[in-house]
Amino acid sequence: MRLIQKLMPASKQKLVISSIGVLALILFSGFVLFEATKAEVVFADNGKEKTVTTHTNTVGSLLEELGITVGKHDALSHEMDTLIESGMTINYDTAKKVIVSIDGEEEIYHTTAETIEAFFEEAELSFSNHDSISHNTAEATEDGLHIEISKAYEVTINDGGEEKKVLATGGTVKDLLDEAEVRFDQNSNDIVKPALDAEVSKGNPITIVRVSEDEEVVTETLAFDTEKREDDTLLEGNEKVISEGEKGFVEKIYKITKHNGEEVERELVTEDVTESVNRVVAVGTKKEPEPKSEANLVTLSSKESNSPANSSGSSSAGGKTMTMTASAFTAECSGCSGYTATGINLKADPNRKVIAVDPTVIPLGTKVWVEGYGEAIAGDTGGHIKGNRIDIHVPNKSDAYSWGVKTVQVKIID
Repeated sequence: MRLIQKLMPASKQKLVISSIGVLALILFSGFVLFEATKAEVVFADNGKEKTVTTHTNTVGSLLEELGITVGKHDALSHEMDTLIESGMTINYDTAKKVIVSIDGEEEIYHTTAETIEAFFEEAELSFSNHDSISHNTAEATEDGLHIEISKAYEVTINDGGEEKKVLATGGTVKDLLDEAEVRFDQNSNDIVKPALDAEVSKGNPITIVRVSEDEEVVTETLAFDTEKREDDTLLEGNEKVISEGEKGFVEKIYKITKHNGEEVERELVTEDVTESVNRVVAVGTKKEPEPKSEANLVTLSSKESNSPANSSGSSSAGGKTMTMTASAFTAECSGCSGYTATGINLKADPNRKVIAVDPTVIPLGTKVWVEGYGEAIAGDTGGHIKGNRIDIHVPNKSDAYSWGVKTVQVKIID
């Protein structure tokens, strides 16, 4: 510049300086005009805003100018061919890769959602309250996020025969029983299948067998035998009960094991035996004497009444006393009418003192006293009651057996 000034005359120097000033002014004005024609926009890159001035015409050109390549899954608020306008706001979000594993099956997603909950809504993924999700849905999404989900499945719990259905996502059998509020005492004898520490699995029910133990007392009867003994003081055909038999008993105590109330095992714990006592019966072996003729009986009776030796046979009231063989009978028998030959109803009055007699020896209707029996009425007869033989009436068979066959004194009262 100084060189030009030296070579040029002063007038020309002034002209050149003026031209340069004009050129500079033009350039400055052009620059100002160029800057003034720029559009000013707000660009939000993944939520971070910055103001950008640009002469580009479209959103795509602006992104290219900014060095941003929009991916397939990225989110852009405007179409690429949208014209740039000063004051506009452009939002750009880079998509994040999210891996979702549902019951072990993985699927890859790309999302620009801010939270996991918004991502689930965007991806149209819905889960129940019983499903297990590895992350809190309020957490923010990030690139490479791996979310694991276990879908709840139905498990049947058979508790002592009663079924209950619950939802599970795994864990141990014990955990599920606690969650389902199923009572269980680990110290009890109850049986749990699978075991308490086993993992719960889909399609496999849980069975609880309620085990209880009871004690049961069972009493069994032991029958007694009849023991017969020969007795030469009894006439043949006659029997006498010496002692009644007694039944024996076996008391058994069992431990009863029940599954769900049903008996599955019975174990004998103790056994106590009370032996039976045999019934003893005397069987007569004495030969019966030949019966005397009626004439002899009359003669004998006449002799007895007149003989001084038989003075001990007379009662103090003058009644006749006779030595007789006495057996016993009862109206308590199958097919017995209960009525005597004189019409006395012994079934209606089982304690009535009545004897069966040979009417030729003791007339029917006679009041008598029988040794060991007491006062009675001669009110009946019998096919085997002949001569000095009587049959006393007793209330039952047991009394008849106890009486047996005896030799007694019989006194005529009236």
